[in-house]
Amino acid sequence: MEPSKVVAQLWERIEARDWTAVAQLIAEDAVIEWPVSGERIVGRANFIAVNSDDGYADERSVQLLRILADGDLVVTEVEIPQDHVVYRAVSLWTVREGEIVEAREYWTSPGQDPAPRWRSGYVEPLLAD
Repeated sequence: MEPSKVVAQLWERIEARDWTAVAQLIAEDAVIEWPVSGERIVGRANFIAVNSDDGYADERSVQLLRILADGDLVVTEVEIPQDHVVYRAVSLWTVREGEIVEAREYWTSPGQDPAPRWRSGYVEPLLAD
């Protein structure tokens, strides 16, 4: 399966909360890094445990905004709206032989890092999509 299709299926399965199906796309020794929070998830079992935790895996939709692929590297941008906040992530996935072997995800929320005042004369506000 093409790497972009593997990653597109990953997001579909995460939205469906089908953790058995998600596990089929993750290599047993996969490494997923979250630099914003300073965390590294090592292994399929840990990735599934983090994402399926009752306190974390509440009812939420996953909107795949963009997907780009070049060989084994797939880049996605997703949005996960919740009642109180919208989460966005840009993720860099490496896929080999139909499995995700590594990733680096940058999770944030729009407005979480406000622009400094000194730039106001050089920029204009980015309106929500």
